[in-house]
Amino acid sequence: MTGLLWLTMPYVAFTSFLLGHLWRYRHDQFGWTTRSSQLYESRLLRLGSPLFHFGLLAVLGGHVLGIAVPASWTAALGVSEHAYHLMSVSVGTAAGLATVAGLAILLYRRATVPAVRRATTGIDKITYLLLSAAIGTGMLNTLGSNLIGRGYNYRATVSPWFRSLFTIHPQPELMAGTPVSFQIHNLVVLTLLAIWPYTRLVHVFSAPLGYLTRPYVVYRSRDVAPPGARRYARAWEVSAPPTARR
Repeated sequence: MTGLLWLTMPYVAFTSFLLGHLWRYRHDQFGWTTRSSQLYESRLLRLGSPLFHFGLLAVLGGHVLGIAVPASWTAALGVSEHAYHLMSVSVGTAAGLATVAGLAILLYRRATVPAVRRATTGIDKITYLLLSAAIGTGMLNTLGSNLIGRGYNYRATVSPWFRSLFTIHPQPELMAGTPVSFQIHNLVVLTLLAIWPYTRLVHVFSAPLGYLTRPYVVYRSRDVAPPGARRYARAWEVSAPPTARR
């Protein structure tokens, strides 16, 4: 069971994430969009979207630091485990609360604005459910285990397990004794990664870099004709040749 959950499932999720994006880009470029609903409602969106996106970016940055960077590296830089723990909990709590607040506003908007609710697809609902579960279990780990409880050093188990997946000697046994909340959090995140390419989350990998090099769009103003005058002469009338305009 340990090998199935913590060895097979990660590779299935990574494969789906990679190949799914390649397939989506080749066969559904016109669907590679957020399907913005700003036209339907903008007041709640202006509040919830920045909170959610900037909070989530901070959360992801903390995950990269905590999972991808070994504890020995931060110790070599002079950062003690206690100092790292305080920084991780304080910054992670602030970022998590911003993300939760933003997601709550966006979910409220989806549920209460009829036009936005009608534009919500089935895969959108699954995505929101998984995002809510991932953020909720993450906050439970940060506040419940590390802040309120005795704390759990995930850098000794979860982080080495994740890094080992990209080596020739993966270590799924490291996840066997982790708290249940950490296991659920990782399973939800893996599921979210697996379905990512088939949702609107693909817009994360879109950047309008082409706008930096595209040619200018030339706009021409309409000729202002005097009142009662025709812009174009009748077919049987001889008109003067048009003057050249720049």
